[in-house]
Amino acid sequence: MSLSAFTELSPVWRMGAILLGVLVLASAITVILRVLQPKRNFSELSARVASWWAMAAVFFGAVAVSDRLALVLLAFLSFWAMKEYVTLLKTRPADHSGLVLTFLAVPIQYYWIWIGWYGMFVIFIPVYVFLILPVRLVLSRETAGFVASASQIQWGLMAFVFGLSHLGFLLVMPPTLDGESNGRALLLFLVFVTEISDVLQYIWGKTFGRRKILPSVSPDKTWEGFLGGIATTVLISIGLRFLTPFTVAETAIVALMTTLAGFGGGAVMSAVKRDFGVKDFGGLIPGHGGMLDRVDSLCYAAPIFFHYVRYFHY
Repeated sequence: MSLSAFTELSPVWRMGAILLGVLVLASAITVILRVLQPKRNFSELSARVASWWAMAAVFFGAVAVSDRLALVLLAFLSFWAMKEYVTLLKTRPADHSGLVLTFLAVPIQYYWIWIGWYGMFVIFIPVYVFLILPVRLVLSRETAGFVASASQIQWGLMAFVFGLSHLGFLLVMPPTLDGESNGRALLLFLVFVTEISDVLQYIWGKTFGRRKILPSVSPDKTWEGFLGGIATTVLISIGLRFLTPFTVAETAIVALMTTLAGFGGGAVMSAVKRDFGVKDFGGLIPGHGGMLDRVDSLCYAAPIFFHYVRYFHY
């Protein structure tokens, strides 16, 4: 594709072309590594790359085809992430009715997004579900373990449903004040920057990592990986400014803010896994673990990015 043809594409399809190029490059690197180092086992890397292709195709395809289809996909991501989390909880028989309410909250939260009701979207889980859930648990008449159950279920709802649902509300946002961007483009920017930061932190850490940041929480995270990955992501984000209404300096600041939030989300979920005594939240995605292992950074990055954009560009 020529440069002129590339620039004539809409921002969303330009992002699609970039994403395709990144995936082709990752696949080529995997093949080259296998040829140059035939004795090394690159099966995990191959599985990760294959999963990237599948995830990118499903996610980008949904976003490019229809906002509504993408919203349904995001609702499924929230539902499945919450399911993986609940599966690891040590719940009581008395919690079952509360868990039914928990999963009913997912489609209701996304219904508020579907109809564009921001006021209800932003208070439904933090206020109404927060008040109703413990009352429902009380009706089971079991007080032993009540505080632990109410706390861990509500925390999961805030992180995996409320946090991730900010991705969905981006889809129904109108064009920004300057008319230079829309919700779909902003969603692609947020997801790509957050996910590529995770990948680059992993690569920098594996290549140059020496000093560990949180050895008792996530032994694989190093200062070299953290700083190298985030710095590289900030530079890459400037090349994706066409998806946003940001200036060059603002793009760098927003990318830094988003990647720091994403790192915090990943670290918190690592602590959760340590507490549960598991390596991954599930095995749904080959080479990556569960759905929650793939969206953990977005649980924190999505609300930060969303409210920044809404307050300053709408």
